[in-house]
Amino acid sequence: MSVKSAKMYSSLQKGAVMWDPKPDQVKKVFEALKKALNEYLEMHQAELDYLSGCHKDTRRNSRLAFYYDLDKQIRSVERYIRKLEFHISKVEELYEAYSIQCRLRDGASNMKHAFSLSPSTKASRESLVELYKNLQECTEDMCLIEGTLEVHLGEFHLKMKGLVGYARLCPGDQYEVFVRLGRQKWKLKGKIETHDSQTWDEEEKIFIPNLHEKFEIKVTELRGLSTLLVGMVKCDSIDFFITRPQTIIVDVTELGTIKLQLEVLWKPSSV
Repeated sequence: MSVKSAKMYSSLQKGAVMWDPKPDQVKKVFEALKKALNEYLEMHQAELDYLSGCHKDTRRNSRLAFYYDLDKQIRSVERYIRKLEFHISKVEELYEAYSIQCRLRDGASNMKHAFSLSPSTKASRESLVELYKNLQECTEDMCLIEGTLEVHLGEFHLKMKGLVGYARLCPGDQYEVFVRLGRQKWKLKGKIETHDSQTWDEEEKIFIPNLHEKFEIKVTELRGLSTLLVGMVKCDSIDFFITRPQTIIVDVTELGTIKLQLEVLWKPSSV
């Protein structure tokens, strides 16, 4: 299988410093991604079925202008569905290649362990050298595929909906919310207004998913020149592969006295 590494991931070329592959995490992300992609495909298939039904009715009623407009919409949706299907097959192909390398790596690791326990001979030492080489190659291939798979993870669209704290939130209180995913950061400041309303200086942010990083959220209360840490929490990005806008609630404090509300929407990569 060909992996696009030379141009897109120059830092992940053979021989570069590699991280340790995380097969269990990759499997979880792959399953969440595949589920989201299939849901996205079903949404567009339903749209195509609806347009096709309208197309037949319009043809019978001879409304030519509307008929041709519908025809263009149908062709556009059909093209997008074909691209989505190709995108899904590409993701499945990448994960299959990853799984093969993972099994080869596990096999080489088990054999290496078995040889290390046997009496040392010239043949066993040569076998250990070869097994170590195979182990390294499988590890590098897995890391290369992980890097390529990340290109297909799409985008997380986050929208700030506000803090919930009931008695803890008072008019005039000011807060800073810091959200990080790997190297991507989002810092926004807000103020609690009267009548349970809130104002925030920035309300939306797009994050690019990462196979290994979790969302880190920190909420700080601003008190003039001083600050008070309200709480910090980590969220698994697997829960963010949502194909329709959905509000998620995150407990910022251990007792859940202050919660953060975010509207989350996942969109696939450009296909």
